Amino acid sequence: MSYRLGGSSPPMSILLEPSPSQDSSMKVFVVGGAGYIGSHAVALLLDAGHEVVVFDNLSRGHAKSVPEGLLVEGDLNDQAKLTSLLKEHSIDAVMHFAAFAEVGESVRDPAIYYQNNVVATLSLLEAMRAADVKKIVFSSTTATYGQPDTVPIPETTPQNPINPYGFSKLVIEKALADYAHAYGFAYAALRYFNAAGARPDGTIGEHHDPESHLIPIVLQVALGQRESISIFGDDYPTPDGTCIRDYIHVDDLGDAHLRALDRLKPGEGIQVNLGTGRGTSVREIVDACRTVTGHPIPEVMGQRRPGDPAELIADATLAGEVLGWKPRYTDIQDIVKTAWNWHQTHPQGYDTV
Repeated sequence: MSYRLGGSSPPMSILLEPSPSQDSSMKVFVVGGAGYIGSHAVALLLDAGHEVVVFDNLSRGHAKSVPEGLLVEGDLNDQAKLTSLLKEHSIDAVMHFAAFAEVGESVRDPAIYYQNNVVATLSLLEAMRAADVKKIVFSSTTATYGQPDTVPIPETTPQNPINPYGFSKLVIEKALADYAHAYGFAYAALRYFNAAGARPDGTIGEHHDPESHLIPIVLQVALGQRESISIFGDDYPTPDGTCIRDYIHVDDLGDAHLRALDRLKPGEGIQVNLGTGRGTSVREIVDACRTVTGHPIPEVMGQRRPGDPAELIADATLAGEVLGWKPRYTDIQDIVKTAWNWHQTHPQGYDTV
């Protein structure tokens, strides 16, 4: 495909329908719901007829990504406020997206990762206990695996994180298992691969400051905001020499959260990978962006970055079996089209006037 997307929506064949819900309506407390993945989950929850309260301190989220009237600003360390809100709104379940998620930053400043991702999450869990809310869907990460020996990566892979970010997520996975055993919590820990794309109608999308994700950075070149894209290493043991990752559309991630919500059982946990099972190299990402945007997108070759594994691809078989889930976006160009639709109409993200 080589057409230019312009401001139009992607083909209707890949627009997502809300996942079926076993409960007609739940009251869901979405922590970090003003962030990239959280805001997309909020939209899907509303599409499915659930009631939503978004809780976010907006340190890295965006108020404009949340429908009017749903956002409550606050900090996870304010356990009293959390408990009060959970009781006041008669919350049935929590979705937890509020975490710092930059590997390099976690190495440079681990303290904020342990404070935000671990201590603050324990505050949330204690507020849930106090309010007698025991259902939670937690956004975890493949960073809990570290550098796995097997690709594609199944859930049986040993979890040996190699950075504070991955370790902070693993700590909470262990805590959730303990809370399930001791207090009857029902939880799901969903281990993401590389989230990408935007809502097909272009109303919400990806906006980080500074941007660190590959697809938005490449599209910034197409928008004239960067001169070129830097590729870090072309001597990896992969077909084209560049790193391979598993890119999963953000709405597919959101769909998995809704399906997990319907399958939570007291005292039990769900731990599954979320990915497409297909790898895409850095060069293939750049080529897909060139095709979708019609822009040449100059590239500059650089040296490898320390700690970058050559290949990370999900074995998401278990998610299909446990959640009845499979990704609907499996073509990288379709994912890029949704991202380009967002970035063209919001060149400065949520700061676009």
